[in-house]
Amino acid sequence: MLLLLAARWIDPPATAVHIQRRLQSWVHHTPYRKHYKFVPLSQISPNLQHAVIAAEDARFYQHYGFDWHEIEIAAGDDLEGARTRGASTITQQLVKNLFFGTGRSILRKGAEFTLVPLAELFLGKQRILEIYLNVIEWGPGIYGADAACHYYDGTAARNTGREQAARLAAILPAPLNRRPARMNRYSALILERMRQMGW
Repeated sequence: MLLLLAARWIDPPATAVHIQRRLQSWVHHTPYRKHYKFVPLSQISPNLQHAVIAAEDARFYQHYGFDWHEIEIAAGDDLEGARTRGASTITQQLVKNLFFGTGRSILRKGAEFTLVPLAELFLGKQRILEIYLNVIEWGPGIYGADAACHYYDGTAARNTGREQAARLAAILPAPLNRRPARMNRYSALILERMRQMGW
C-alpha cells in the first residue's frame, strides 16, 4: 500500500516482472540486457496511448479498476469453453507487473483484488497510464514505451504514428513471442477500435 502511494510521485526503478526476467536469465544462463527508460506521459505519443487503451482496456476511463462487464463476458466464455480474451484492466495489469510478476495463483489474485482499488484511489487514471506504459514488457528485456519505440523503430515514443502505435500495442498480450512487423491483422483491428472510440 505504501509503495503504491509512493508511486504517485516516484517513478518505479524496477518491477516484479523486471526482477523475474533477470532471475530467469541467471537460472537458465541466457544473456539478458535490460532496456528501460521512464518518460513522462507527455512524451508518449497520444497515438500510442490510444492504441494501448483500445487494445488492452477500451473502458479504461469508465471503470474503477475492474471492468465488470468484461469479467461477465469472460466468465460466460469460460462456462462455454470458448474463452477468446481476458478481462484484466490496465490497472490490474499494472498492479500485477509492479508487485507479482507473470505467475498465476489464487493468492496473487486475492492480493491484486485488494490493491487495484487503492491504485485507482492513490494514482488516478493519468498516472496509472503513465506508469503502465513505462514499465510493461514490450519484448525480451524491453520495458516501457520509449525503449520499445527506440528498439523497434529507432525513434522516441513521442514520435510514434498511428500504424506503428497499433503494431506496438498488438504485441502486448505476448511480447516475448510477437513482433510489430508481423501484426498486420490485429493492428488493423486496433486501428478500427481507435476510430470507433473517436481517436
